[in-house]
Amino acid sequence: MTGPLTFLFAVAGGLAVGNLYWAQPLLAVIAADFGVSEDAAGVVVTVTQIGYTLGILFLVPLGDVLDRKRLAPTVLAASALTLVAVPLAPNFGVLLVALGLLGFVTVTAQILIPLAGDLADPQRRGAIVGAVTSGMLIGILASRTVSGVVAGLLGWQAIYVIAAVATAVMALLLARAVPQLPPRPRVSYPRLITSVFTAVAQHRAARWTLALGMLNFAVFSLIWTALTLLLTAAPFHYSVTQIGLVGLAGLVGSLAARRAGVLHDRGHSSMATGAALLLSLVAIGMAWTTSTSIVGIAIALVVLDIAVQTVSVLNQTRLFALAPDARSRLTTASVTVNFIAGAIGSAAASLLWHAGGWDAVSAGAAGATALGLVVWTLGRTTLHVPAAAPQTTDLEGTTQS
Repeated sequence: MTGPLTFLFAVAGGLAVGNLYWAQPLLAVIAADFGVSEDAAGVVVTVTQIGYTLGILFLVPLGDVLDRKRLAPTVLAASALTLVAVPLAPNFGVLLVALGLLGFVTVTAQILIPLAGDLADPQRRGAIVGAVTSGMLIGILASRTVSGVVAGLLGWQAIYVIAAVATAVMALLLARAVPQLPPRPRVSYPRLITSVFTAVAQHRAARWTLALGMLNFAVFSLIWTALTLLLTAAPFHYSVTQIGLVGLAGLVGSLAARRAGVLHDRGHSSMATGAALLLSLVAIGMAWTTSTSIVGIAIALVVLDIAVQTVSVLNQTRLFALAPDARSRLTTASVTVNFIAGAIGSAAASLLWHAGGWDAVSAGAAGATALGLVVWTLGRTTLHVPAAAPQTTDLEGTTQS
């Protein structure tokens, strides 16, 4: 993994995952264009997320058995074709089908991150994985803002056309840049999918890591979902564009956390995870006590994102060190449980907001983070995984030296 290849992976991953979020700030415009209610337009996000979940479950494990030099560009090219179908949809039903398919093939980032782990030197794996993961996270945070700006200037369809062109170009670049890798053992598809569960079952550290990841993403989703409710209410009364600009504070946190994987490389993965959880708790307290100050909230968001992304990068790097031959399958397990936790966090945001406003949201986030600290305390010894663990997991789920 050279510097330019790491950068290419980060950009490709960020662009790919951004395709999931273009529609989120455009729901009102899409509803008006297709003559449906805004509540009905909200199904756009749900359908895309369902497609993404299915893609994670059924496409990403293929990275452990297929040639990634072909797999990653092929999936990215499929994303480009599906992006073109979105603005061409003649009615709302076809739009939903196109977005569901887009979600299904928007998994290139989750193919590239394990590939980066395979290509990286063991002593630098954390740094490489951290850089690529940060690219993906930046894509998530930036996509909403970019989509709103482009839609305001050129119409909502334009962002999908631009994204399709950029994605096609990236597919060509990856096809040329990804090195040829040794062939993987052939295995039946059903056996491959079931081995996702056996890979997790064979590693105790993986189960602790997944538990921490779920709580981490639940807090992240809870705060960022409730942030919209906070900023649209008094005393702010912000517009969608203003809220999007506030969201850019998360980019600072993601950039600051991109080197978190180095802590794993230096043998500090477990202790750094605990420190990041404590920092997350501090950030939530800052957001709680400065809820009427946009400066205070922005600072709290930066600190929170540093903490959350640090935990995320360390979790991903730890999983890669556990089972080199099962990195794609462990990625599938990790992303799936994180996605479920994120959905729970988003749902909890609305409930807590209506129950007690920002105070209730902050208390809920603090409680989930405190539970994460309890989990870390109980499993901190298990979470200490060397940068180059001497074990692999074969497709039967058997741990090998």
